[in-house]
Amino acid sequence: MQQKNVFGKPEDCNEVLLHACCAPCSSAIVEWLLANGVRPTIFYYNPNIFPREEYDIRKYESKRYAMSLGIRWIDGDYDHKQWLDCVCGLEGEPERGQRCEQCFTLRLTEAARKAKELGIKWFATTLASSRWKSLDQIERAGRVAERAVPDTSFWAQNWRKGGLQERRNQLLRENNFYNQQYCGCEFSARNAAPTKPLLREQMRQAKRQHQTQLAAFSEDVVNKLQQHVKDCRTVMAYWPLPDEVDIKPLINYFIAEGRTVLLPKVIDNENMELRRYSSPADLTEGAFHIQEPVGEAFTDNDKIDVALVPGMAFDAAGHRLGRGRGYYDRFLSAHPSIHKIGVCFPFQRVAEVPIEEHDVCMDEVIG
Repeated sequence: MQQKNVFGKPEDCNEVLLHACCAPCSSAIVEWLLANGVRPTIFYYNPNIFPREEYDIRKYESKRYAMSLGIRWIDGDYDHKQWLDCVCGLEGEPERGQRCEQCFTLRLTEAARKAKELGIKWFATTLASSRWKSLDQIERAGRVAERAVPDTSFWAQNWRKGGLQERRNQLLRENNFYNQQYCGCEFSARNAAPTKPLLREQMRQAKRQHQTQLAAFSEDVVNKLQQHVKDCRTVMAYWPLPDEVDIKPLINYFIAEGRTVLLPKVIDNENMELRRYSSPADLTEGAFHIQEPVGEAFTDNDKIDVALVPGMAFDAAGHRLGRGRGYYDRFLSAHPSIHKIGVCFPFQRVAEVPIEEHDVCMDEVIG
């Protein structure tokens, strides 16, 4: 896309270190820079982003886009503790408050240092493309950074005008970018819609908080399940991880009753299959340190009466948050007739689970 020079590009600027917060915000800016004779180096430095899973997703997208264009991409340090120390005492500030300016100053000062290290005079930031950010705060932070790092200059630019906001949205769709729903830090996330990485981190923290209660919770859930599936003859179960509802007593009960128990086994990077289970001797450590069955493969999936499905969180509509690999979604979507029961601890039932088109909904949830 040909873009005119609608911005006040510095006359001596043919190279810039571009601090990038994410791929969507970078995309139209990078395109404009290349079209107007400015060679960008992407610097991904965002220690504010939380949790780490969210950070890694955004980093991957940023790197993927830079590599597709053949431009240099540099990974900054992820030191979230340093960032927390930097904004200590400002946690309760509203968006566009003092915490945000302190955050911008930290990140842009590091960008200025990296620019000087690389021998690049000019540095800029994609933060100035977001309508949720204060341009005045960003410019003040950039000026502090250039004063702190001699021989660098901050290119203060409103990257929202000149059609770049519309082009950003177009590139987001064309490149199928991960489109985050909050700025990045845990304090901005409080007022945002839940995201999968954030909800997973919240559930991990909840499990740690309830650690001493997990065994009692498991016993209660197993008692409910035993009554609920008492007439089922063929059951798709799971071998629990330490932080999942322990249904091993239920599995033992099924085996003693002569019922068919099936456990999943990961067979490649995309799929899983079911195999028969009769005793712990049938298990060996498989993908992701999960105990998997080595017994006979089961292919008559239409005979499965019920599937007991673990998850990180469930909502009242039956939407499930998994661990992010998609194995259960792919398998269950291929066998829609199987009755699906989500199994969880009570605190894993939440008001809303963010969903995507490929996510499989549970028929009911017990927890």
